Amino acid sequence: MFPGGGGMDDRKMQQMMKQMGIDMTDLDAEEVVIRTPDEELVFTDADVQRMDAQGQQTYTIVGEPESHERGEGGGGSDEPAIEESEGDGGPAEIPDEDVELVATRAGASEDEAREALEETSGDLAAAIERLE
Repeated sequence: MFPGGGGMDDRKMQQMMKQMGIDMTDLDAEEVVIRTPDEELVFTDADVQRMDAQGQQTYTIVGEPESHERGEGGGGSDEPAIEESEGDGGPAEIPDEDVELVATRAGASEDEAREALEETSGDLAAAIERLE
């Protein structure tokens, strides 16, 4: 433990951390996404801190994530994101959620996002990249 015992105020703790070469920074993160082979964890409204110590950066995320199965909406699955429709052989309807996601991420209109998704066969990342 630290010499002097119990209750240490925030200011003193900050000084000691600075003396040891540790710097803590609160990040104003809007969203944090962690992708695993099976799922995607999406944190919104999370508290994120970065600690810099001895040339290493460590991130701490505090919050409740939403869990999404991978492969939904082209998130790394080998299956095509858009299935062929039976009628005319053209692509099926692109989900509105995908259009909204691409429009939001790329800062584009929904019409531009839908067009980019159609051009990239529903590949979300490629559509966002195309619009940026």
